[in-house]
Amino acid sequence: YEETYGKVNEEVTLNDRFSGLIRRVCHQTGRQVVVLIDEYDAPLLDVVHEEKNLPVLRDVMRNFYSPLKACDPYLRFVFLTGITKFSQLSIFSELNNIKNISMDGPYAAICGISEEEMLTQMDNDVDILAARMGLTRDEVLAKLKDNYDGYHFTWPSPDIYNPFSLLNAFADGKMNSYWFGSGTPTYLIEMLNKYHVIPQQIGDRKALAESFDAPTERITNITPLLYQSGYITIKDYSPITNLYLLDIPNKEVRLGLMKSLLPSYLHQYTMDGLTTVALLYEAIYEKRLDDGLRLLQTFLSTIPYCDNTDYEGHYQSLLYTIFSLLGMYVDVEVRTPRGRVDVVMRSLSALYVIELKLDKSADAAMDQINLKNYPERFALCGLPMVKVGINFDSERRTLGDWKIEIVH
Repeated sequence: YEETYGKVNEEVTLNDRFSGLIRRVCHQTGRQVVVLIDEYDAPLLDVVHEEKNLPVLRDVMRNFYSPLKACDPYLRFVFLTGITKFSQLSIFSELNNIKNISMDGPYAAICGISEEEMLTQMDNDVDILAARMGLTRDEVLAKLKDNYDGYHFTWPSPDIYNPFSLLNAFADGKMNSYWFGSGTPTYLIEMLNKYHVIPQQIGDRKALAESFDAPTERITNITPLLYQSGYITIKDYSPITNLYLLDIPNKEVRLGLMKSLLPSYLHQYTMDGLTTVALLYEAIYEKRLDDGLRLLQTFLSTIPYCDNTDYEGHYQSLLYTIFSLLGMYVDVEVRTPRGRVDVVMRSLSALYVIELKLDKSADAAMDQINLKNYPERFALCGLPMVKVGINFDSERRTLGDWKIEIVH
C-alpha cells in the first residue's frame, strides 16, 4: 500500500507508517478508509502462557493499534476478528469506541454457514456429496449435522456449521476432521494441563456470560479459552439464572480433542492406541464387548509406567477418552436417584452402564450396579441395556477382570 500511496521518510515505526498510510489514502481518494484486521490476537496467542513475553508483545500490539483512534476522521469502518478476547485495557486502551458484537443477536450467523444457507445456496452441493458418498440426501444431511453443526454464539441462535469443514467435505466428496486437522492446538493442551482439566470436564458446563466471554489474559479457568477458540459452544440458556449451558459442538471437535489428549495417557504408543480404538469400535459394533475389553486389556498392559495411575479417576479419564474416540455418546458420573454411575455409553444398538473399581473385583463393581439399581434410571432410553463391571489392576496397570450382563 505504501508503494501505491507513498511513504514519508519520518515514518519509521509501524504505528507511524500505519497512521500515515490511512491519512494519505483518504486524501488521495477523497474517501474514508476501511480497515480489516483478521486474527488480531494471533501473535498474543503464541505467548499467552508465557508470563515474561506476554506483557512485552502486548505493548507492541497496543502501539500498533493506537493510531486508529487518532485517525477517526479518516476512517469509515474498522473490523477486527480473532478467536480470543483480549481486554480493552490491554491492547485497545485508546480505542474506547470499539463495540464487541460477539454475542449480539443480529450477528449470530456472521461466523459460519447457517443451516438455511446450506439448504438453499448449497443445495446442489448437498446432492452431489450424497451421490459421491453413496448415501441418500437425508442420510448425508444427518452426517453433516452430526460432524460439523452445533455452533451457537448467542441464544437463541440459528444452527451454525463450521464453514472450513463443510466446504472441504463438499470439495473432497467425503467427511474428515478438516478443522481440527488444520493445526495442532498445542496452546490448548498446555492450558488444559495448566488448569489440571481432565477430558470429561471439557464439555457440559454451566457458566455466566462474563465467565466465558472474559478477557484471555485475566482468565482463572479454562472455560473462556475453550469457548472463544471453538472447542465448546452455547447449547442452551436459562433466563431465570442467566446461566448458559456450554458443550462440545459436534463429533469433529470431540474426536479431534480426544485424539489430542490421548498422548497424555499413552505417550509414544498413541498410534497403536488409535488402532486399538478402531478394533474396539468394531467389537462393540458387532456386539462382542468381551473381545473388545480383552483387546483393551492386552494393549494397556504394554504401556510403560507413568505417574499418577494409582487412583480410580485416572482410569475413568482414560476410558472416557477412549470411548469418546469411538464416536459414541459417553458421559461420566451420571446422577441417578441412588448414586452416580461411573460411565454411561450409548452405541447404535445398546446402552452400557459401566461401574469401575480399582484393585477390588468385577463382582464388586457389578454388585454396586445391582444394589443401586442404576439401569432403572435409563429404562426409558429405548435401547437394550448392558451392565458392565470392570476392575482395574493398579500393579499391572490395565484391566484386571470384568463382568458383562444383558438386562432383559
